[in-house]
Amino acid sequence: MNATPSAPVLPYLVPSILFALVFAAGFFLRHKAPIQRLIRVGRWAPAIVPRVLALTTFLAGTILLFSGATPDFPRRLHWLDDFMPLPIVEVSHFFASLVGAGLLILARGLQRKLDAAYHLTIALLGAGILFALLKAIDYEEALILSVMLAAMLPSRKYFYRKASLIEERFTRGWIAAICMVVLASIVLGLLSYRDAPMGRDLILRFTGQSEAPRFMRATLGVVFVLMVFAGARLLRPARGQAPRPSAEDIAATAPIVAAYPEAAAHLAFLGDKSLMFNEARTGFVMYGVAGRSWVSLGDPVAPAGEVEALALQFMKHVDGHGGWPVFYKVGREHLSKYLDFGLSVVKIGEEARVRLPEFSLEGPNRRNLRRVWRKVVDDGCAFEVVEVPAVPAILGEIRAISDEWLEEKKAREKSFSLGYFDEDYVKQYPVALVRRAGKIIAFANVWPSGNKEELEVDLMRFARDAPPGVMRYLLAEMMLWGRREGWQWFNMGMAPLSGLKTTSVAPLFYQLGTAVHRYGERFYNFQGIRNFKEWFYPEWEPKYIVSPGGALRPLIMANIATLIGGGIEGVIRK
Repeated sequence: MNATPSAPVLPYLVPSILFALVFAAGFFLRHKAPIQRLIRVGRWAPAIVPRVLALTTFLAGTILLFSGATPDFPRRLHWLDDFMPLPIVEVSHFFASLVGAGLLILARGLQRKLDAAYHLTIALLGAGILFALLKAIDYEEALILSVMLAAMLPSRKYFYRKASLIEERFTRGWIAAICMVVLASIVLGLLSYRDAPMGRDLILRFTGQSEAPRFMRATLGVVFVLMVFAGARLLRPARGQAPRPSAEDIAATAPIVAAYPEAAAHLAFLGDKSLMFNEARTGFVMYGVAGRSWVSLGDPVAPAGEVEALALQFMKHVDGHGGWPVFYKVGREHLSKYLDFGLSVVKIGEEARVRLPEFSLEGPNRRNLRRVWRKVVDDGCAFEVVEVPAVPAILGEIRAISDEWLEEKKAREKSFSLGYFDEDYVKQYPVALVRRAGKIIAFANVWPSGNKEELEVDLMRFARDAPPGVMRYLLAEMMLWGRREGWQWFNMGMAPLSGLKTTSVAPLFYQLGTAVHRYGERFYNFQGIRNFKEWFYPEWEPKYIVSPGGALRPLIMANIATLIGGGIEGVIRK
């Protein structure tokens, strides 16, 4: 066949195709609003649109696979043979089938409303349109894919989840559907080319009219892509889930917490952390999962002789999920055990504890505290401790104070290592109050540890019209009350990044920590927190984070921050 008359067509065809695609995309984007209104008619749109588009995407993948397994129109192939370079035809046929396989996989992500699946589907549909035209001038197929692309473009709002497609669970039905379509395309191809010779040498044959080799190459490519995807899912560690504890689990922690010497064990009752018990259910680990960091809050809550075994149990569980075991805010007592496990230890701050048998408002050291205490008393304030049975009666008043305090501080509730105002949680504990003229103006809920070892306050909030120094007054009265009741220590909580050494030979993490402590006052009142606690002359005890070291530590710290802040937004905001 003489190709001379057709030669000038080539320089114009490909730009024309690209122009048509750009024009179509521009048209759909300009008319996005009416199309979107049509799609979102009714309240059912957010639920039904992703499923419909998942179905059409699966159908698009099926069309591309079946098209690659069946002969094209001979006249179109002859025409292409005249002006289109053979490599472009071969590559387009091969990649059209791979696009089809990709669309079958992405359909599951669309059903799950995944953001990444949406963007990849748009890209593959566009590629499928181009390949359909270049491989056989299959404008019917390109038109169908264009309609599907037009339906996808205005539907961005329905695909908002950020999960990974690799980690997304494919149900048996989805796996069976994908396998059936691929198998059907193979059978269809074998039937279509049953009279053509088949063999390994045929795969490397490239001629304009030899469609059987194209089918064989495309089939091998599709099978390879699916095998790589399946292998990536099998080899990737399962992303761990942090199940919420059941009411029975939380109830099982009560006798353990009641015997434990650290008051912060009461954070288990918030219900926002997962619980892992040892076999005898005499101890537990409370933990959260962020990214690959599995973070135990403190040491395992258990008798001292069972801590090591429970920590090892937790580490094995984390390793089974491909995560990083982390123990956050641990003390010195069990550090050697963590080091034996091959973990690294870094100081993250110091905890203030006041020895209650020796505490009083007398003496020259307490002169400033005594003066503040006296001013609050002269302002008509009085202190009382409301025991657990009477707490429900004051929940409404202290809830209003809590909401006002959050609004005044432009803050939001934290979690994980800090309590938050939840009525079911608050009414489990005694509440220390400051009243003025009978009205509550400040409160703090009180954690009592086992064996009267220590007291600790969790939520400390005050009204907008409370006098200056009301929190110092409340804490001083709490300590005096605790001394009268026979408690040994009052735990004032941790001062973050306090006590880190600033020498030039200190590790990089320590140098960064001291720099943040020194220059980060505008974002977080590091020094102010320590200065506030120093009013009570506490004993400072170091607190550590135990984790895999090296380059993972900054990422682990970021994961912990998201746990405490309740997500990225909570890290950025107060």
